[in-house]
Amino acid sequence: MTAPNATLRAVRMGMLMSQDDFARAIRDAGQRAGVPNDANKRLVQRWEAGVIVAPRPTYARALEVVTGLPISALGFSLAVPNPPASDGGLGGVDVDAAIPAQALPSLPRAAAASAANHSGIWLSRYEYHSSGREGTFTGLHHVVVLQHGDRLTVRSLPGSSDSPLTMDLTVDGNVVTGTWVEQTATDGYYRGARYHGAIQLLVEPTGRRMAGKWVGFGKEMDVNTGPWELVFQEASTNKAAMDRHNRRPDG
Repeated sequence: MTAPNATLRAVRMGMLMSQDDFARAIRDAGQRAGVPNDANKRLVQRWEAGVIVAPRPTYARALEVVTGLPISALGFSLAVPNPPASDGGLGGVDVDAAIPAQALPSLPRAAAASAANHSGIWLSRYEYHSSGREGTFTGLHHVVVLQHGDRLTVRSLPGSSDSPLTMDLTVDGNVVTGTWVEQTATDGYYRGARYHGAIQLLVEPTGRRMAGKWVGFGKEMDVNTGPWELVFQEASTNKAAMDRHNRRPDG
C-alpha cells in the first residue's frame, strides 16, 4: 500500500496552485532552464498519491525551482538518477513505488560529491544606494542553495525577509555568474516593486564565501551596481536546517 505524499500536496496548496497550475509551473521552469519536461495534472496526482516515490532529475530540478525547497523536503522517499534505456533501465520514466529501492541504480559517488559542492544554507548580503532616501542600505536573506551539475538555484527562506529573493547561477571553476530577482515587500518603501539584474561572484578557496558585484535597473531605469556576497552557514538543506535559518539574519 502506498502512502500519499502529503508534504508535496501541502506545499502546492500553500502556493495557492491547483494541480493544473502546478504542472504548468513545472513545465515553465523546465523551459526556462533549457530542459523541457512534460509535466501534467496526472503526473502531479501520481506524485501526491505516492504512486511515484521519486521524480526524474529533470522534474526534481523543476520542482525545486518552483517551490524554492530542496527535493528532500518535498516528501519524496528517495532520489534516483535517470538510467539509460539502452542499459535495460527504466527508460527515463519516474520511479513507481512498486519498484524495490534496492533494484534501482545509484548515483556515482564522484557525481554526487560534485552535485553537492555548493548546496546548503547561505547568508546573502548586498548593498544598494537609495537616491530617494539619500543613503546606502543592506539587503539580508538566508537562502537555500541547490546545485545540479554546474547550475545553482538560490531561493530565500520566507521568514528571513519580506522581500523574496531568487537567483539562477552557473558555476565555472571559481567564477559564478547569473541573474537575480527580488520582489519587494508590498508595505515597504518600494511598494511591491519587482527588481532583477545580473550578478558575478568569485568563490573563495575555502568554498565558504562568494563575493562580487550585482547590476540592475533602478526606479528611473538607471543602471545601478553594488557589492554582493554569499556566506556559507551549513551544508544541510533538510527541514530542521531550514527551520533554524527561517528567520531574519542578524544585521
